[in-house]
Amino acid sequence: RAQLIVAVVRKQIERGEVVRGSGTLEVLPDGYGFLRSAAHNYLASPEDIYVSPSQIRRLGLRTGLVVEGPIRLPIEGQENFALMQVESVNGHPPEEKVRPTVFEDLTPLHPSKRIILETEPGELSTRVFDLVTPIGKGQRGLIVSPPRAGKTVLLQKIALAIKKNHPECYLIVLLIDERPEEVTDMVRTVAGPGAEVVASTFDEPTSEHVHVSEIVLEKAKRMVEDGRDVVILLDSITRLARAHNTEAPAGGKLLSGGLDSNAMQKPKRFFGAARSIEEGGSLTILATALIDTGSRMDDVIFEEFKGTGNMELHLDRRLVDKRVWPAIDVNRSGTRKEELLMHPDEVEKVRMLRRVLSDMHPVEAMELLTTRLKRSKTNAEFLFSMNMT
Repeated sequence: RAQLIVAVVRKQIERGEVVRGSGTLEVLPDGYGFLRSAAHNYLASPEDIYVSPSQIRRLGLRTGLVVEGPIRLPIEGQENFALMQVESVNGHPPEEKVRPTVFEDLTPLHPSKRIILETEPGELSTRVFDLVTPIGKGQRGLIVSPPRAGKTVLLQKIALAIKKNHPECYLIVLLIDERPEEVTDMVRTVAGPGAEVVASTFDEPTSEHVHVSEIVLEKAKRMVEDGRDVVILLDSITRLARAHNTEAPAGGKLLSGGLDSNAMQKPKRFFGAARSIEEGGSLTILATALIDTGSRMDDVIFEEFKGTGNMELHLDRRLVDKRVWPAIDVNRSGTRKEELLMHPDEVEKVRMLRRVLSDMHPVEAMELLTTRLKRSKTNAEFLFSMNMT
């Protein structure tokens, strides 16, 4: 398919037509770069467009920027089409500096602008999510899950809710070490304008898992520098950490389960990039973390990330065994500084609800909550009608 596209474009250029290309820039150590395509998960392909070192230096281009412009045929000794001229950088004319400040120099704040996930009255997963662990723009959240507890389906519902309720947010679903059929399902369900699915499946080498995640993070950072709101849904941070552990150079202290201490630096940098920016823009990251897999390494990875986020949602296997959905453990889930995201009356009602559910078994608590939610069309109506006396 890629070769066919290259042949068609070559014919168009040979006929004298002006062909424009675009892609996400990856600057290589030698100073030149390529425009990578989301269709190939930002991995090298014959369709990539070469960008010269002089263009990169002159315009101060960095990895992660979306660059567009007319392209020319490859000259002798080159295999890829080349960018003749840069016409736009992240949607701006190249003369305009997107923002002189780099991402790391921007001021991080606690999330204060809420992301509403509630959609349909019958979609209880996102309604419970909104009540138990409200999220805001810039949230750094962990969805802690044992195997087969519905984490991927929950992420899919979160993605659809963000697309519907917050079209201003650019959504990236990043699937690492996932099954190919899960990727296809996610692409068909979620991908579209303002949303993309990037994946590196379990049959790909770990080096590709690492590379794909780094390009996605750089792209998100460049958009946030431009004042955009970006949401990354990562499934899963455990698999990403495992990939980094495989690729990390030996020499670090070996932790329990065979985890190299140096291997956690980059996954933590990825997760730690989530923040609300005072100057405008935000990067929200919701990542799944695997537990109870039978692997000591997975438990150690979770322990390393525990406490680094400002939101945790726990899925419970006991609820799945009883066929209770969503399988959320209310008492172990919560958001730090949730009062910044909720109205004071809502905060008080949710605290009353938590007090009632705190003495109950997780299965009974979720059954009671979902039964009550089904009687109301919205969470606001549910909280308003709630009588805990």
